[in-house]
Amino acid sequence: MAKKTAQGELVVARNRKARHDYIIEDTYEAGLALMGTEVKALRMGRASLTDGFAIFYGDELYLEGVHIPEYVQGTWTNHTPRRRRKLLLHRSELDKMAVKVQGSGRTIVPLSLYFKNGRAKVEIAVATGKREYDKRHALRERQDRRETDRAIFGRGRE
Repeated sequence: MAKKTAQGELVVARNRKARHDYIIEDTYEAGLALMGTEVKALRMGRASLTDGFAIFYGDELYLEGVHIPEYVQGTWTNHTPRRRRKLLLHRSELDKMAVKVQGSGRTIVPLSLYFKNGRAKVEIAVATGKREYDKRHALRERQDRRETDRAIFGRGRE
C-alpha cells in the first residue's frame, strides 16, 4: 500500500531522479483525468514517474511516459499502461507554463503522484535540464555537507 503523510495525502510515487537531472523552477499541482482501473491500480500504490514528461497538444497539457500498470482484477476494461493522460489545470496556469516552455529549453516533468481528498493529483514542475558538470558539482556539494555534518556530530560525542 502507498504511504500516508501527515496531511492525509496518500503518496503513490515520487520522481527522485527529476530533482537530480533538472533544475526545478516552478511547481504546480494538477489533477489527472483517469480511467477507473487506473485509479484502482494507483490505490494499490503502483506507478512509475521515471520516464514521464508533460507536453502541450493544442492548448491542453498531457502527461506522457508515466507507467501505471494494468489493474490485476481488471478485465477487458483495463487501460494501456503508458497511455497519454490529460492534466487538469486552470487556464491561467496553462498559459504561464506555455510561455515558459515555448522555445526556451525548458520542459515539464512530474515530481510526485498522490491522492488528495480522494482525488489523484500530480505535482509537475517547469524545469531546465542539468548538464553533466552541474550534476557532479551538486553531488560534490552534498558530499561535503554530509562530511561537515558528520564532523560536527562526531565532535559532540567525545
